[in-house]
Amino acid sequence: MIEIVDTGPLNTIQDLGRPGYRDIGVTVSGAMDPLALRIANLLVGNDAAAAGVELQTFPVRIRFQEKTAFAVTGGGTATLDGETLPPWWMQTADAGQILDIGPSKASARAYLALGGGVDIVPVMGSRSTSLRGAFGGHEGRALRKGDVLRLGSAAAGLRPAGGFGVVPPLRELAPLFPVADDGALLIRALPAGEHDLFGPDAERFWSEDWKISPQSDRTGYRLSGQALRLTEPVEMRSHGIVAGVVQVPPGGEPIVQMSDANTAGGYPKIAGIIEADLWRLGQARIGSRLRFVRATYAQARMLDQAIAAYIGDVETTAGQVGRALTAMAGR
Repeated sequence: MIEIVDTGPLNTIQDLGRPGYRDIGVTVSGAMDPLALRIANLLVGNDAAAAGVELQTFPVRIRFQEKTAFAVTGGGTATLDGETLPPWWMQTADAGQILDIGPSKASARAYLALGGGVDIVPVMGSRSTSLRGAFGGHEGRALRKGDVLRLGSAAAGLRPAGGFGVVPPLRELAPLFPVADDGALLIRALPAGEHDLFGPDAERFWSEDWKISPQSDRTGYRLSGQALRLTEPVEMRSHGIVAGVVQVPPGGEPIVQMSDANTAGGYPKIAGIIEADLWRLGQARIGSRLRFVRATYAQARMLDQAIAAYIGDVETTAGQVGRALTAMAGR
């Protein structure tokens, strides 16, 4: 078990979400940066989809009540009993030790995976917290000071006493995820159904920078910039939408649907962000500048394959480490 000694608001338990229920109005939820959560789980020997803790407000302090393997990935800076840990790192804590996690300058969210995963009752096949629906996770709410989280049974296989880590994906795959010379985050997307109805403004959507507004959360990121206008009024019925869809409400400032995306909406859609870049957007901080780049289906598929290969390499390495230590211990 672990105890939440201190936490900011809106930190929640998340896994990879609860797909399959959008037709009855249940949002998928899940980690805003699923890649970081997958890697954290693999480092501690969990299934990649195990439930962990998504941290977006800091500082956070956690006390371990038993010996536990843990990993911190994504953004955030971590110390164990005051000793700084490298980024994207797995470590084993003893009972009574304190883990402190603070913010990072570059990324918005950190992910904490724990050996065995957070053991709570799944709702509709997922342990993810839906704050809007007030279900899932820990009592359907954000974590609070004093909460105690029970952990599942850790997988067989030892972890190194001194810990081990991986090269973060933005370093390992740097050529595939460039940043503009002026620091803007480049986000690849495909034109969506109503793209051409914006006329000249459709091209401006791709050429101008947008800023993530403070009116942003896990449901959607509202983007500040010069308003986009349809060439003529369009009446639309509500239709299904998913994370990554970029809608344009009457005010003209785009909204990117995120992990807690609405299940349906009637605003015109100008673009859809490719999945390989959506996790990067999930790590973008309020006030970040971003620029949309037209992608092709072939590019999206290539990026998906590169990320899958990176995950596969981490899974293989983590498995080899655990098996090697177990074999040595048995001699």
